[in-house]
Amino acid sequence: MKKVVKFGGSSLASAEQFMKVGDIIRADESRRYVIPSAPGKRDSSDTKVTDMLYRCYELAENGQPFNKQLNQIKERYNEIIHGLKLDMTLNDEFEVIKKQFTAKAGSMYAASRGEYLNGKIMAKYLNYDFIDAANVIRFHRDGSFDAETTDHLLSEHLSASERAVIPGFYGSMKNGTIVTFSRGGSDITGSLVAKAVKANLYENWTDVSGFLVADPRIIRDSAVIHTITYMELRELAYMGASVLHEDAIFPVRKAGIPINIRNTNAPDDDGTMIVASTCRIPKYTITGIAGKKGFVAVNIEKDMMNAEIGFCRKVLGAFEDNGISIEHMPSGIDTMTVFVDQQEFEDKEQKVISEIQDSVHPDTIDLESDLALIAVVGRGMKSTRGTAGRLFSALAHAHINVKMIDQGSSELNIIIGVKNEDFNDAIKAIYDIFVVAQL
Repeated sequence: MKKVVKFGGSSLASAEQFMKVGDIIRADESRRYVIPSAPGKRDSSDTKVTDMLYRCYELAENGQPFNKQLNQIKERYNEIIHGLKLDMTLNDEFEVIKKQFTAKAGSMYAASRGEYLNGKIMAKYLNYDFIDAANVIRFHRDGSFDAETTDHLLSEHLSASERAVIPGFYGSMKNGTIVTFSRGGSDITGSLVAKAVKANLYENWTDVSGFLVADPRIIRDSAVIHTITYMELRELAYMGASVLHEDAIFPVRKAGIPINIRNTNAPDDDGTMIVASTCRIPKYTITGIAGKKGFVAVNIEKDMMNAEIGFCRKVLGAFEDNGISIEHMPSGIDTMTVFVDQQEFEDKEQKVISEIQDSVHPDTIDLESDLALIAVVGRGMKSTRGTAGRLFSALAHAHINVKMIDQGSSELNIIIGVKNEDFNDAIKAIYDIFVVAQL
C-alpha cells in the first residue's frame, strides 16, 4: 500500500497543527509521500504566509525596505521550529531569499518560498527526504505545464526515495526559473506525485470533513458526500464548489487513483472518496448543489431559425471574436439564449450585439442581467423518476421563478437559472426537497 498525503495551509499554520499532521502520518506506514502547503491562518485575524510573501516582495520590487516584513515571515517559521523542538535553522534560506528579492527574482519565486520552507521543516520533523519541487515539477518556457517531463522526473527521483516531502504549488522551467500553479496548486502537486509513484490512494487533508452537499455558508450543517465520481466533482467544481483544485483531478483520474478528502482536525472522520466510478448507491438522489451569481442572458429570436444553416455558429462567433466565453446555451426552434459572465460582457455588449445583428439579422435581441446559475448534480438522478418535477415543485413552493433549465445528455446534472436575489433561497429549497426530506 502506498499513499500520497497533501496537507493544506490551515493544517500547517502552527506547531500544534504540525503535531496533528505528524500523528496522522505516523499512524499509517503507507503514508510515504507528503506534500505540504505554506502556513495558513492561525485564526481569523491572522495572515497567510503566502500573502505575507507577496506583500514583502512588492516592497522589494518597488525598491522599498523589506527587511522588517521578511523578519516577520522568518519569525512565523521560527515559532513552528521552536514549538516542534527541532534542531534546525532557516537562516541560510532566508539569506538566499533576501538576495533573490533584492535581485527581483519574481513574484512567483516569492510566493513559492512558503511551501519550500514548510517542506524543509516537515522533512526534518518526519525524518523524511526533502525533494525540492523545482527539481521535479517542470514548466515550459512559455509558463505552461510540462506533464510528460514532470512525470519522468518525479518517477526517477521518487523511485530512489522510500519516504519524501515534496513542497506543493510550484516547479520550475529548465533554466531554474520558478513557476507556480494558481492558488490552491498544492492539490495539483499531490495529484502529480500520486500518479508518478503509482499510489493506491491520494489523501488530501484540509479543515473540513469531506465534500459537502451544499455551501455551508448557505446551508448550516450541510450533509457530507461520502462518495462522489470525478465527473460529478467536475460539474460541481465548475459551478464554484471548492474543496479541491479542479486541475488536481486529471492526473489521478487517468491513473485510476481515488482521492480521499479528510479533516486534519477530525482524523477519525471518513471524509469523501472521489472515484472514477462506483456501484455504491448514493444516500440521496442528488450528490451536490453548487452555483454562481453574476450572469447575463442574451436572448436571440428569429422565425425559422432552425432552418438557417450556420445560425448558431455565427452567433457564437460574435462572442468568440470579443473574447467572451459561453457558460450555457439553451435553445428552442426559433430562439436561443446565451449565458455569459456579466462583468466580462458589460464593456463589450454593444459590440457583440452589433455583430450578431450584422451576421444573422435576428427579429429581436433581449438582455436579462443579474442572473445566477445553479447546478444540481447526481448520478442517482439518472435512475430516479420525477427528479425534475420535484426540483421545480420545490422552487415553485419557495416562490422562485426559474429563468432557464438545461439538462445534459448524461442526465448527471440539471442547470437552472434564477435571479441573483433568489440564489440562496433556491439552494435551500433544493436541499430541503432532496436531502432534508430524505433524512
